[in-house]
Amino acid sequence: MLPALAALNGLLAVTIGAFGAHAITDPQAKEWIITATRFQLPHAAAAFALLAWQPRAKLAPWLLTLGALIFAGALQGLALGGPRLLGMVAPVGGTLMIAGWGWVLVQALRGR
Repeated sequence: MLPALAALNGLLAVTIGAFGAHAITDPQAKEWIITATRFQLPHAAAAFALLAWQPRAKLAPWLLTLGALIFAGALQGLALGGPRLLGMVAPVGGTLMIAGWGWVLVQALRGR
């Protein structure tokens, strides 16, 4: 399931990023798409790298994957005309990504 969600992150980042570059004219919406893509695509790649690095400790890739989906999804939803309430959801995703990187740090310091 995790590899599929990480792949979904990559797919959405590229697809919605391309759509935003070519079909979105509103400057604020374009900025939300750019920000979402800047976070979403590298976190998809990081999740796959972490699965290879520490296959038994899957907390970090889960946190990164879900965080990126929530963060980028909220911004993409805003850009595509979703309710402004989505702006309050993005920090939840950001917090999960921070927690994921924190877990990577802990595991690296433990030598795992």
